[in-house]
Amino acid sequence: MSFDFPSELLSVQVELVQAKADLAEVYAALPWSVEELQGWSRAKETGGGYYESHRPDSPGWSVAEQQQVAELRARVLELSERVVTHEFWSTCDDAPVARSALKHATAEAPDPA
Repeated sequence: MSFDFPSELLSVQVELVQAKADLAEVYAALPWSVEELQGWSRAKETGGGYYESHRPDSPGWSVAEQQQVAELRARVLELSERVVTHEFWSTCDDAPVARSALKHATAEAPDPA
């Protein structure tokens, strides 16, 4: 099934994909805990669990890192809202299929900039 997506909707979807990727990249570079916490190491036999578990000490996130995450999360939310509430969806007979098609249409889209 093919859909004639408005260029603005395609552009916002591309921005959303990029914002999510940016947020994931930031998360991957940050310590595992927002606040300073002591790490741990548990072996299967001593921890009573089903698997080994280990986390190094976390220095926590700086104020700047917390702000960066907050800004990126707000951007993802704002772009998500713009995609979901776009007037195009009211013209679709099958919005879930169209939404999936939009994601695939922009998966390999060139950078809008």
